[in-house]
Amino acid sequence: CGSDTQAALLAVQFGDGHSWSVNFTKNNETYQAEFITFTYNTNDTAVFPDARRQGPVTIVVKDAMHPIQLNNVFVCHHTTSFEAENVTQIFWNVTMQPFVQNGTIGKKESRCRADTPTAAPTVLPTVANVTTASTTISPAPTTAPKPAENPVAGNYSLKAGNKTCLLATVGLQLNISQDKPLLINIDPKTTHADGTCGNTSATLKLNDGNRTLIDFTFIVNASVQKFYLREVNVTLLNHQNGSVILSADNNNFSKWDASLGNSYMCRKEQTLEINEDLQVHTFNLWVQPFLVKENKFSIGKLFYFCANY
Repeated sequence: CGSDTQAALLAVQFGDGHSWSVNFTKNNETYQAEFITFTYNTNDTAVFPDARRQGPVTIVVKDAMHPIQLNNVFVCHHTTSFEAENVTQIFWNVTMQPFVQNGTIGKKESRCRADTPTAAPTVLPTVANVTTASTTISPAPTTAPKPAENPVAGNYSLKAGNKTCLLATVGLQLNISQDKPLLINIDPKTTHADGTCGNTSATLKLNDGNRTLIDFTFIVNASVQKFYLREVNVTLLNHQNGSVILSADNNNFSKWDASLGNSYMCRKEQTLEINEDLQVHTFNLWVQPFLVKENKFSIGKLFYFCANY
Protein backbone atom coordinates (compact mmCIF):
# COMPACT_ATOMS: atom_id res chain seq x y z
CA CYS A 1 0.00 0.00 0.00
CA GLY A 2 2.98 2.34 -0.17
CA SER A 3 2.96 5.68 -2.00
CA ASP A 4 5.61 4.40 -4.42
CA THR A 5 3.42 1.56 -5.72
CA GLN A 6 0.82 1.67 -8.50
CA ALA A 7 -1.69 -0.60 -6.74
CA ALA A 8 -3.08 -1.08 -3.23
CA LEU A 9 -5.34 -3.68 -1.67
CA LEU A 10 -7.60 -3.66 1.38
CA ALA A 11 -8.74 -7.16 2.36
CA VAL A 12 -10.88 -8.33 5.29
CA GLN A 13 -11.50 -11.91 6.39
CA PHE A 14 -14.31 -12.73 8.80
CA GLY A 15 -16.43 -15.60 10.06
CA ASP A 16 -15.91 -19.09 8.69
CA GLY A 17 -14.31 -18.58 5.28
CA HIS A 18 -15.87 -15.21 4.31
CA SER A 19 -13.80 -12.36 2.87
CA TRP A 20 -14.16 -8.94 1.28
CA SER A 21 -11.59 -6.83 -0.56
CA VAL A 22 -11.22 -3.73 -2.72
CA ASN A 23 -8.24 -2.87 -4.89
CA PHE A 24 -7.02 0.62 -5.81
CA THR A 25 -4.90 1.91 -8.65
CA LYS A 26 -3.26 5.28 -9.18
CA ASN A 27 -2.56 7.15 -12.39
CA ASN A 28 -0.45 10.29 -12.44
CA GLU A 29 -2.16 12.54 -9.87
CA THR A 30 -5.27 10.52 -9.00
CA TYR A 31 -6.38 7.22 -7.48
CA GLN A 32 -9.58 5.22 -7.60
CA ALA A 33 -11.09 1.92 -6.52
CA GLU A 34 -11.28 -0.69 -9.26
CA PHE A 35 -13.04 -3.88 -8.17
CA ILE A 36 -14.79 -5.11 -5.05
CA THR A 37 -14.52 -8.84 -4.39
CA PHE A 38 -16.78 -10.59 -1.90
CA THR A 39 -16.57 -14.31 -1.05
CA TYR A 40 -19.12 -16.03 1.16
CA ASN A 41 -18.77 -19.61 2.31
CA THR A 42 -22.02 -21.63 2.39
CA ASN A 43 -20.25 -24.29 4.47
CA ASP A 44 -20.70 -21.86 7.38
CA THR A 45 -23.85 -23.46 8.78
CA ALA A 46 -24.31 -20.69 11.36
CA VAL A 47 -25.06 -18.24 8.54
CA PHE A 48 -26.32 -20.68 5.85
CA PRO A 49 -28.05 -23.49 7.77
CA ASP A 50 -30.04 -24.73 4.75
CA ALA A 51 -27.69 -24.01 1.86
CA ARG A 52 -28.05 -26.32 -1.12
CA ARG A 53 -24.87 -25.03 -2.74
CA GLN A 54 -21.79 -25.94 -0.70
CA GLY A 55 -18.48 -24.13 -0.60
CA PRO A 56 -17.22 -20.60 -1.26
CA VAL A 57 -18.97 -18.30 -3.76
CA THR A 58 -17.15 -15.24 -5.11
CA ILE A 59 -18.81 -12.08 -6.45
CA VAL A 60 -16.83 -9.35 -8.25
CA VAL A 61 -18.29 -5.91 -9.03
CA LYS A 62 -16.77 -2.83 -10.66
CA ASP A 63 -16.58 0.11 -8.27
CA ALA A 64 -18.19 3.31 -9.58
CA MET A 65 -15.82 5.56 -7.61
CA HIS A 66 -14.60 8.54 -9.63
CA PRO A 67 -10.87 9.44 -9.66
CA ILE A 68 -9.67 11.21 -6.49
CA GLN A 69 -6.72 13.56 -6.21
CA LEU A 70 -3.69 11.91 -4.62
CA ASN A 71 -3.21 12.77 -0.95
CA ASN A 72 -6.94 13.57 -0.61
CA VAL A 73 -9.17 11.58 1.73
CA PHE A 74 -12.24 10.05 0.06
CA VAL A 75 -15.40 10.54 2.14
CA CYS A 76 -18.94 9.32 1.43
CA HIS A 77 -21.58 9.43 4.15
CA HIS A 78 -24.50 8.55 1.89
CA THR A 79 -25.55 4.93 1.40
CA THR A 80 -24.24 3.22 -1.72
CA SER A 81 -25.11 -0.27 -2.87
CA PHE A 82 -23.85 -2.77 -5.42
CA GLU A 83 -26.05 -5.66 -6.53
CA ALA A 84 -24.83 -8.71 -8.44
CA GLU A 85 -25.73 -12.40 -8.50
CA ASN A 86 -28.31 -12.21 -5.69
CA VAL A 87 -25.88 -10.36 -3.42
CA THR A 88 -26.41 -6.74 -2.32
CA GLN A 89 -23.45 -4.96 -0.72
CA ILE A 90 -24.28 -1.80 1.24
CA PHE A 91 -21.77 0.88 2.24
CA TRP A 92 -22.09 4.14 4.15
CA ASN A 93 -19.94 6.52 6.23
CA VAL A 94 -16.88 5.61 4.16
CA THR A 95 -13.57 7.38 4.88
CA MET A 96 -10.39 6.08 3.23
CA GLN A 97 -7.12 7.06 1.61
CA PRO A 98 -4.81 4.65 -0.21
CA PHE A 99 -1.27 5.62 -1.25
CA VAL A 100 -0.63 7.69 1.88
CA GLN A 101 2.47 9.82 1.39
CA ASN A 102 5.15 10.04 4.08
CA GLY A 103 2.82 8.36 6.58
CA THR A 104 0.66 11.50 6.82
CA ILE A 105 -3.09 11.41 6.16
CA GLY A 106 -4.26 14.09 3.74
CA LYS A 107 -5.94 17.24 5.06
CA LYS A 108 -8.28 17.72 2.10
CA GLU A 109 -11.45 15.71 1.55
CA SER A 110 -12.97 14.59 -1.75
CA ARG A 111 -16.69 13.88 -1.32
CA CYS A 112 -18.76 11.43 -3.34
CA ARG A 113 -21.40 12.92 -5.65
CA ALA A 114 -24.22 11.89 -3.29
CA ASP A 115 -22.67 13.97 -0.47
CA THR A 116 -22.36 17.08 -2.65
CA PRO A 117 -25.33 19.43 -2.17
CA THR A 118 -27.11 20.57 -5.31
CA ALA A 119 -29.29 23.60 -5.74
CA ALA A 120 -32.93 22.68 -5.32
CA PRO A 121 -35.22 23.66 -8.21
CA THR A 122 -37.60 26.52 -7.59
CA VAL A 123 -41.08 25.15 -6.95
CA LEU A 124 -44.02 27.47 -7.37
CA PRO A 125 -46.73 27.22 -4.70
CA THR A 126 -49.16 24.42 -5.53
CA VAL A 127 -51.45 22.17 -3.56
CA ALA A 128 -48.84 19.42 -4.07
CA ASN A 129 -46.24 21.38 -2.11
CA VAL A 130 -46.61 20.66 1.61
CA THR A 131 -44.86 23.91 2.57
CA THR A 132 -47.51 26.04 0.86
CA ALA A 133 -50.66 23.91 1.16
CA SER A 134 -53.57 25.91 2.63
CA THR A 135 -56.44 24.70 4.72
CA THR A 136 -58.81 25.06 1.77
CA ILE A 137 -57.83 22.51 -0.87
CA SER A 138 -57.86 24.26 -4.25
CA PRO A 139 -59.37 22.67 -7.37
CA ALA A 140 -57.11 19.90 -8.66
CA PRO A 141 -56.84 18.07 -11.98
CA THR A 142 -58.41 14.65 -12.41
CA THR A 143 -55.00 12.97 -11.95
CA ALA A 144 -52.83 13.48 -8.87
CA PRO A 145 -50.23 16.26 -9.25
CA LYS A 146 -46.70 14.99 -8.79
CA PRO A 147 -44.31 16.85 -6.47
CA ALA A 148 -41.15 18.07 -8.18
CA GLU A 149 -39.05 15.51 -6.31
CA ASN A 150 -39.34 12.47 -4.09
CA PRO A 151 -39.60 13.36 -0.40
CA VAL A 152 -36.45 13.95 1.62
CA ALA A 153 -35.74 11.17 4.12
CA GLY A 154 -35.93 12.20 7.75
CA ASN A 155 -34.07 10.68 10.69
CA TYR A 156 -36.31 9.88 13.67
CA SER A 157 -35.65 8.24 17.04
CA LEU A 158 -37.30 7.49 20.37
CA LYS A 159 -35.72 7.19 23.80
CA ALA A 160 -36.58 5.17 26.88
CA GLY A 161 -34.83 6.96 29.70
CA ASN A 162 -31.44 7.94 28.33
CA LYS A 163 -31.24 5.07 25.83
CA THR A 164 -32.44 5.07 22.22
CA CYS A 165 -35.12 2.43 21.78
CA LEU A 166 -36.27 3.05 18.18
CA LEU A 167 -34.52 4.31 15.05
CA ALA A 168 -36.09 5.17 11.71
CA THR A 169 -34.96 6.84 8.51
CA VAL A 170 -37.67 7.32 5.88
CA GLY A 171 -39.02 9.67 3.23
CA LEU A 172 -42.82 9.93 3.35
CA GLN A 173 -45.39 10.94 0.77
CA LEU A 174 -49.19 10.88 1.07
CA ASN A 175 -51.38 10.08 -1.92
CA ILE A 176 -54.93 11.30 -1.27
CA SER A 177 -57.71 10.51 -3.74
CA GLN A 178 -60.68 11.68 -1.66
CA ASP A 179 -62.68 14.30 -3.61
CA LYS A 180 -59.64 15.82 -5.31
CA PRO A 181 -56.33 13.96 -5.97
CA LEU A 182 -53.43 15.31 -3.94
CA LEU A 183 -49.82 14.31 -3.26
CA ILE A 184 -48.09 15.68 -0.15
CA ASN A 185 -44.42 15.28 0.76
CA ILE A 186 -43.76 15.19 4.51
CA ASP A 187 -41.02 17.67 5.40
CA PRO A 188 -38.61 16.19 8.01
CA LYS A 189 -37.48 19.73 8.97
CA THR A 190 -40.93 20.48 10.39
CA THR A 191 -41.72 16.95 11.63
CA HIS A 192 -41.47 15.97 15.30
CA ALA A 193 -41.13 12.36 16.46
CA ASP A 194 -42.81 10.98 19.56
CA GLY A 195 -44.19 7.62 20.63
CA THR A 196 -43.67 4.64 22.90
CA CYS A 197 -41.27 1.71 23.14
CA GLY A 198 -42.03 -1.67 24.70
CA ASN A 199 -40.87 -5.26 24.73
CA THR A 200 -43.63 -6.49 22.40
CA SER A 201 -44.89 -3.33 20.67
CA ALA A 202 -43.59 0.10 19.69
CA THR A 203 -45.27 3.11 18.10
CA LEU A 204 -43.56 5.94 16.20
CA LYS A 205 -45.74 9.08 16.03
CA LEU A 206 -44.76 11.73 13.48
CA ASN A 207 -46.28 15.22 13.63
CA ASP A 208 -45.64 17.45 10.60
CA GLY A 209 -46.28 20.85 12.14
CA ASN A 210 -49.80 19.96 13.35
CA ARG A 211 -50.87 19.44 9.74
CA THR A 212 -50.27 15.71 9.31
CA LEU A 213 -50.10 13.01 11.99
CA ILE A 214 -48.74 9.58 11.01
CA ASP A 215 -48.44 6.68 13.48
CA PHE A 216 -46.49 3.47 12.75
CA THR A 217 -47.05 0.57 15.17
CA PHE A 218 -44.68 -2.41 15.26
CA ILE A 219 -45.42 -5.77 16.89
CA VAL A 220 -43.18 -8.65 18.01
CA ASN A 221 -44.05 -12.16 16.91
CA ALA A 222 -42.66 -14.02 19.92
CA SER A 223 -42.98 -17.48 18.35
CA VAL A 224 -40.40 -16.66 15.64
CA GLN A 225 -38.62 -13.78 17.43
CA LYS A 226 -39.35 -11.30 14.66
CA PHE A 227 -40.88 -7.82 14.49
CA TYR A 228 -43.10 -6.39 11.75
CA LEU A 229 -45.19 -3.32 10.92
CA ARG A 230 -48.77 -3.96 12.06
CA GLU A 231 -50.66 -0.66 11.93
CA VAL A 232 -50.50 2.75 10.26
CA ASN A 233 -52.79 5.65 11.20
CA VAL A 234 -52.91 8.92 9.26
CA THR A 235 -54.73 12.11 10.25
CA LEU A 236 -54.82 15.36 8.24
CA LEU A 237 -55.62 18.46 10.27
CA ASN A 238 -56.68 22.01 9.58
CA HIS A 239 -53.63 23.68 11.10
CA GLN A 240 -55.58 26.86 11.85
CA ASN A 241 -58.30 25.37 14.03
CA GLY A 242 -57.14 21.77 14.52
CA SER A 243 -60.21 20.21 12.93
CA VAL A 244 -59.82 16.82 11.24
CA ILE A 245 -59.89 16.92 7.44
CA LEU A 246 -59.21 13.21 6.93
CA SER A 247 -58.49 10.23 9.19
CA ALA A 248 -57.66 6.69 8.07
CA ASP A 249 -56.27 3.56 9.71
CA ASN A 250 -55.10 0.11 8.64
CA ASN A 251 -54.23 -2.35 11.43
CA ASN A 252 -53.78 -5.43 9.28
CA PHE A 253 -50.28 -4.98 7.84
CA SER A 254 -47.55 -7.60 7.95
CA LYS A 255 -44.61 -5.71 6.45
CA TRP A 256 -41.00 -4.73 7.18
CA ASP A 257 -40.28 -7.91 9.15
CA ALA A 258 -36.87 -8.77 10.57
CA SER A 259 -35.44 -10.81 13.43
CA LEU A 260 -35.27 -9.07 16.79
CA GLY A 261 -31.99 -7.24 17.26
CA ASN A 262 -31.74 -6.50 13.53
CA SER A 263 -32.91 -3.70 11.27
CA TYR A 264 -34.94 -3.59 8.05
CA MET A 265 -33.96 -1.54 4.99
CA CYS A 266 -35.69 -0.78 1.70
CA ARG A 267 -34.29 1.87 -0.62
CA LYS A 268 -36.97 1.53 -3.30
CA GLU A 269 -40.42 3.15 -3.14
CA GLN A 270 -43.03 1.14 -1.24
CA THR A 271 -46.77 1.73 -0.95
CA LEU A 272 -48.87 1.22 2.18
CA GLU A 273 -52.59 1.02 1.34
CA ILE A 274 -54.38 2.67 4.24
CA ASN A 275 -57.82 2.66 2.57
CA GLU A 276 -59.31 3.32 -0.86
CA ASP A 277 -58.76 7.07 -0.46
CA LEU A 278 -55.28 7.15 1.05
CA GLN A 279 -51.86 5.63 0.39
CA VAL A 280 -48.56 6.25 2.15
CA HIS A 281 -45.45 6.00 -0.04
CA THR A 282 -42.11 5.35 1.67
CA PHE A 283 -38.63 6.01 0.26
CA ASN A 284 -35.16 5.07 1.52
CA LEU A 285 -36.59 3.26 4.53
CA TRP A 286 -34.41 1.97 7.35
CA VAL A 287 -36.05 1.02 10.63
CA GLN A 288 -35.29 -0.77 13.89
CA PRO A 289 -38.07 -0.55 16.51
CA PHE A 290 -36.56 -2.94 19.10
CA LEU A 291 -33.24 -3.74 20.82
CA VAL A 292 -31.30 -0.72 19.54
CA LYS A 293 -27.71 -0.68 20.84
CA GLU A 294 -25.31 2.27 21.03
CA ASN A 295 -27.77 4.51 19.12
CA LYS A 296 -27.00 2.67 15.87
CA PHE A 297 -28.88 0.48 13.43
CA SER A 298 -27.92 -3.17 13.74
CA ILE A 299 -26.12 -4.65 10.75
CA GLY A 300 -25.28 -8.00 12.30
CA LYS A 301 -24.97 -11.35 10.55
CA LEU A 302 -28.53 -11.09 9.35
CA PHE A 303 -29.44 -7.91 7.45
CA TYR A 304 -32.99 -7.62 6.13
CA PHE A 305 -33.99 -5.63 3.07
CA CYS A 306 -36.74 -5.67 0.48
CA ALA A 307 -36.59 -7.47 -2.85
CA ASN A 308 -35.18 -5.56 -5.83
CA TYR A 309 -33.18 -3.37 -3.48
